[in-house]
Amino acid sequence: MPPAYKRLNKDDCVFLFVDHQTGLIQLVRDFEPNEFKTNVSGLVKVADYFRVPSILTSSFETGPNGPLVKELYDGLPNATVVPRPGQINAMDNEDFAQAVKKMGKKQIVISGVLTEICVAFPALSLIEEGYDVFVVTDASGTFAEHTREAAHKRMAQAGCQLLNWAAVAAELHRDWRNDVAGFGEIWRDHVPGYWCLMQSYESVSKNANQ
Repeated sequence: MPPAYKRLNKDDCVFLFVDHQTGLIQLVRDFEPNEFKTNVSGLVKVADYFRVPSILTSSFETGPNGPLVKELYDGLPNATVVPRPGQINAMDNEDFAQAVKKMGKKQIVISGVLTEICVAFPALSLIEEGYDVFVVTDASGTFAEHTREAAHKRMAQAGCQLLNWAAVAAELHRDWRNDVAGFGEIWRDHVPGYWCLMQSYESVSKNANQ
């Protein structure tokens, strides 16, 4: 039997943003700073657009890791926030683990900094607990490409699915006709060059209606 296609379902998933902190983000070298910010902001927009519940967590904010970046708070004002006093694996923190369980969702969309630690450790724990885990590769960052690749292999071998934020958006949306303008706006603002495509579409649509 071929493997089942586990497709993201906006009614059965929760977004986890793990340790996107001002100190840790300065360690990200596998993406350019503006590119990484665009990717994370795009994923935040996706979570907000589909009204998917989100959990934000940070580790040891009073130390060098720093606070969560304000873009998370600004973009997801209704998210559950779980500051961890020091646990490296977020799932080792009882408040965080209970917050995930309380959501009652089967699918976990996870991103964070650093990829091989703050993402991989909870992702592996969640797989062990029976969740379907989707790792957002371009909204997660780390020291270098070779450490990222090792982390991706480790998570994929355990059963995590790897995809970028745009793929998350598309799989949740299913059909462009559901909302061309709203969905297209996310792509326009966060996919390089897509602003031109949206302008072309808007121009054609306008002329067709005249």
